[in-house]
Amino acid sequence: MASDRVPIDRMASAIMEGLQEYADLATNDLKKAVKKAGKSVKDEISQTAPKDTGKYAKSWAVKTVKETSSSLDVVVHSKNRYQIAHLLEHGHAKRGGGRVAARPHIAPAEEKAVQTLESEVEKALGG
Repeated sequence: MASDRVPIDRMASAIMEGLQEYADLATNDLKKAVKKAGKSVKDEISQTAPKDTGKYAKSWAVKTVKETSSSLDVVVHSKNRYQIAHLLEHGHAKRGGGRVAARPHIAPAEEKAVQTLESEVEKALGG
């Protein structure tokens, strides 16, 4: 469109077309970055999760909650061991007294994914 001549009365619509094209490209790049960040969180949690039998570490998955033409929401969750995720992450009281120490594995993965997502977005938008 840079070499196209546009009459002054079509200038606004030509600019809007260019902006819409950029928005579509940016949206696709952002969705890819969100998917990549979700997968990296899942992988990081699975690697750093406490392993007794290994079932808890294997239970983590990424689920697309909502996707529209301009947004994507994903959730990383434990499919069938969600009841113990917060107990392992933050520690808990024992039945006979005392406490079980916290074994943080979710929060560090989340922080790392936020940094990854920010860098991916900057790279995708050319910043």
